[in-house]
Amino acid sequence: MNSMPLLLDTCAVIWLFNRSPLTETSRTAISEAATAGQLYVSPFSGWEIGMLVRKSKIALTMPPALWFSKVVDHPAITLASLHHGILIESSFLPADPPGDPADRIVVATARQFGLTIVTRDKPILDYAGLGHVAALGC
Repeated sequence: MNSMPLLLDTCAVIWLFNRSPLTETSRTAISEAATAGQLYVSPFSGWEIGMLVRKSKIALTMPPALWFSKVVDHPAITLASLHHGILIESSFLPADPPGDPADRIVVATARQFGLTIVTRDKPILDYAGLGHVAALGC
């Protein structure tokens, strides 16, 4: 098995844990990363999920804090470190990074730790296409 370390973007976290359809390629990569202990989630995704629920953009079967706790307590998930250096770096990404602060923090986290982002977020995928971060469409 030749797994790559992955960082689940917030959308991928939601789809994976709500059993929504993902591409076969991303499902295989996620499974391999999970088996190798290389599947990460940013703590900032918890904030983003809370905001999505608050704005009625998504509905969960339980409060967002409990839902996200179940995600990070899953044995296959490692909570990525989020420190001030990553937050500052998200302000200084090269070229023309995504404008959304959450996307920038996810990108900066992936760059800091050499992770490939699993996402359907077009701005992140476009930025990855420029070679500034690795991404896998899901």
